[in-house]
Amino acid sequence: MTLIGETHQGGAPAPADLIKDATDASFVADVIEASKTTPVIVDFWAPWCGPCRQLGPAIEKAVVAARGAVKLVKIDIDKNPAYAGQLRVQSIPAVFAFVDGRPVDGFMGALPDSQVKSFVDRLAKQGGGSPIDELIGMAKESLALNDLGGAAQAYAQALQMDPGNAKAIGGLARLYQTQGDLERAAEVLEMAAPDARDPDIDAVRAALTLAAEAPSETAEFEARLARDPDDHEARLEYAKALAGAGRMMEAADALLESIRRDREWNDQAARKQLLTIFEAAGPVSDVARQGRRKLSSILFS
Repeated sequence: MTLIGETHQGGAPAPADLIKDATDASFVADVIEASKTTPVIVDFWAPWCGPCRQLGPAIEKAVVAARGAVKLVKIDIDKNPAYAGQLRVQSIPAVFAFVDGRPVDGFMGALPDSQVKSFVDRLAKQGGGSPIDELIGMAKESLALNDLGGAAQAYAQALQMDPGNAKAIGGLARLYQTQGDLERAAEVLEMAAPDARDPDIDAVRAALTLAAEAPSETAEFEARLARDPDDHEARLEYAKALAGAGRMMEAADALLESIRRDREWNDQAARKQLLTIFEAAGPVSDVARQGRRKLSSILFS
């Protein structure tokens, strides 16, 4: 899903349009106009300049780490002297930051990596929220309007810019999971780092666990419960089947009934399963809110 652009001084490919080489002819479009939507750093350099070769990779690394909040334009002054002259560049490397079409900050000479990062981070804040955050916000707005296609597209665009973004991965996986497409939800989750933490990622992982453990039919367990309402194993399997079918509220109620009858059965197996259902449904879902209220009533009655 990644978009790959040119390979620059640092040797690693950068997302398309995030880092680019520009000319005097393209300066207005690549710097002046582009900076009206996203802050742009201009790095004036030349192939023969030793400090430029030191500074270039540090700027590129910091810009990539900003994840779309800042863009970098590199200009070889030997081939493109016009704007370097207008900005009175006396020596290189010379770096200028543009916001809203005008220069707002800059420095000359090579700086330590930490200072370069601080420069880029400071500029990123002037541009407001990152494009990725804006796309995730758009996705959530689309979901609120039940525009599932629009939400999926916004999440996908965010993942093109940052394939490891936990919020975008969780949001897209959650969208597929709520639509019953667990296979695609699982495929999206594979993009997440093993230690990625996000409520949607946790919810989808829990839902996939429930689906994997779910019996395919409920009839056998319903018959057993009809014969013996205290058959806790049957009620647990019945709840698993309901949860696997997406009937989370009914599954929660079945487990709550089991807890009410014998909260300690099988090392509190019903309560543990209930917590997994709360996680799969989402912490602010009606299933979780109502279920926790009912559970508290049972435990503290």
